[in-house]
Amino acid sequence: MNNLPEMKIGIVAVSRDCFPASLAENRRKALVEAYKAKYDAKDIYECPITIIESEIDMVNALEDIKKAGCNALCVFLGNFGPEISETLLAKHFDGPKMFCAAAEESQSDLMDGRGDAYCGMLNASYNLALRNTRAYIPEYPVGDAEDCAKMINDFVPVAKAIYALQNLKIISFGPRPMNFLACNAPIKQLYNLGVEIEENSELDLFESFKKHEGDPRIEAVAKEMAEELGAGNKIPEALPKLAQYELTLKDWVEAHKGYRKYVALTTKCWPAFQTQFGFVPCFVNSRLAGQGMPVSCEVDIYGVLSEFIGQAVSDDVVTLLDINNSVPKDMYEESIKGKFDYKHTDTFMGFHCGNTCSRKLSFHEMKYQKIMARNLPREVTNGTLEGDIAPGEITFYRLQSTADGKIRAYIAEGEVLPVATKSFGSIGVFAIKEMGRFYRHVLIEKNYPHHGAVAFGKFGKALYEVFKYIGVPVDEIGYNQPEGVRYPTENPWG
Repeated sequence: MNNLPEMKIGIVAVSRDCFPASLAENRRKALVEAYKAKYDAKDIYECPITIIESEIDMVNALEDIKKAGCNALCVFLGNFGPEISETLLAKHFDGPKMFCAAAEESQSDLMDGRGDAYCGMLNASYNLALRNTRAYIPEYPVGDAEDCAKMINDFVPVAKAIYALQNLKIISFGPRPMNFLACNAPIKQLYNLGVEIEENSELDLFESFKKHEGDPRIEAVAKEMAEELGAGNKIPEALPKLAQYELTLKDWVEAHKGYRKYVALTTKCWPAFQTQFGFVPCFVNSRLAGQGMPVSCEVDIYGVLSEFIGQAVSDDVVTLLDINNSVPKDMYEESIKGKFDYKHTDTFMGFHCGNTCSRKLSFHEMKYQKIMARNLPREVTNGTLEGDIAPGEITFYRLQSTADGKIRAYIAEGEVLPVATKSFGSIGVFAIKEMGRFYRHVLIEKNYPHHGAVAFGKFGKALYEVFKYIGVPVDEIGYNQPEGVRYPTENPWG
């Protein structure tokens, strides 16, 4: 499923007219060579036009990178740079952009070979602010060819997420379940981010599902499902209906994506879903996530938005989990203490009914939804994909428009421990340094819901840059403070 962009970053070197244009041109060539030597050459395009103090040159460069199919821009200050033309280029380029600058190469060439781009970056940032134009600027944006090549490579996942958001439609079905006010989703911030939203009734989905009865493709999809489950195919009689549902969602996406290039889904999965559809949709959600289209349950719109961002940044499968339950003290004492460098309050369990892709589970099996089956016939709760989440590095994060309509985010890196959960669902024992304080003074204090997105690996740096770029105030990006660094709301006396 092609649900993420391939990025092509146009590198445009800029030159101020009182500096030799050759200085910027040669530095641009060296930068491109350094990038191609270490990273994927298809990520970048070298624009042959060197801008001097001319708006016409800026227009020519803009047309050149558009013609080359670039969907992201790197403005490279080969010398001081023309602050007007270079920031106009960024303003008029429709896509994510970054700025970086050339360092001086040698003490033996500080007469005609000095470019002063260190100074020029200050003027560039000032002019970007004057034009209300956002751009990614690395932590230290001045370097030699190899340094700047790494900066551009760091920008690739950030650019991918931003471009994907600008071309995303979220399709939702049904209002959030009762007693799930946590999944409230003020949509104004979606439009502020450039994301489209299509909200549908679950009755619309049910009608479409019924129209797919007898679809000749069902048998082939059910066979795929059986192959994926392998020995975990414990409820084979559920597969035809699940296959019918998967086809329903895919067909809906194709019919409703409109002019948008990328789609994410969120659906209502209880309380009426099971009794009317006759199953729970967890396994289908896990499969679509594995195919590149994240699906959140419980109509969690900002949950699936978060998942989609993580998928773009990590270029991998993501999942959505409840920040669910504490790790029992006896489990901590037996399986964690002395074996891993975590306090008991650093640990918790992340859980959902069965929506995590099978590739991210240590083992998997189709089961019934244990919680729902307490109140319903078991046979209508079949369809969860259950197993312990595979151990390894993770990033727990979320972007959210909270109850007050503001946009906020949090990020925390940690790991899934190789500890048996002894429980049900898609579940893992998670460990994040200082999680107890983070839980209280970010997640609770800032009114975040119980769902968090999980990317499999350490992606905090890129996610932080994405959130900054799209306009989340930096004081509204929470993260787990290290021991000894107090949160503003933390009692100084403990």
